Amino acid sequence: MRKIKLFIATSLDGFIAQPNDDLSFLKLVEKEGEDYGYAAFTSTIDTIIIGRKTYDYVVKEIGASHYDNGERDVYVITRTERPDNGRIKFHTGNLKELVTKLKSEEGKDIYCDGGAEVVNELLKNDLIDELTISIVPILVGNGTKLFKEGRPEQLLEFVSAKTFETGLTQLYYKRKTKY
Repeated sequence: MRKIKLFIATSLDGFIAQPNDDLSFLKLVEKEGEDYGYAAFTSTIDTIIIGRKTYDYVVKEIGASHYDNGERDVYVITRTERPDNGRIKFHTGNLKELVTKLKSEEGKDIYCDGGAEVVNELLKNDLIDELTISIVPILVGNGTKLFKEGRPEQLLEFVSAKTFETGLTQLYYKRKTKY
């Protein structure tokens, strides 16, 4: 069965975006030639699930080719109907049903790239199998929290931690299925 893998960056105080969906604090750890394991990670996936706000931001800042490289399916979770564009599908239905279906299909693993609403809905339904969380060395104070209240407790198994010259620390966990 395919796994859902979260690969996301957050401030030290737990925010994935500042007010107005501002992700500029991520630029603090940009370094020529350093991708923090992103290329290796994306080689293990062939499907992406992403929230509409995150998708729109990345398309604006980097370009649609960041997701739509012709080699993977992209599901943008949105409340507003939009026509599909190649392998990019705008999904307005039930997220749990979509993920359950995708996990049961053949293929590589599935990458959840945020945002917070999507991540927390997946956590509420115990659907995230692995978490790679990169911590940017900044306290942003307010914005969009990565983890929201109202989801069940979940025990994680620590796998590894890496530190980088930029001050970024990357934590890797797997979901424990039994206490």
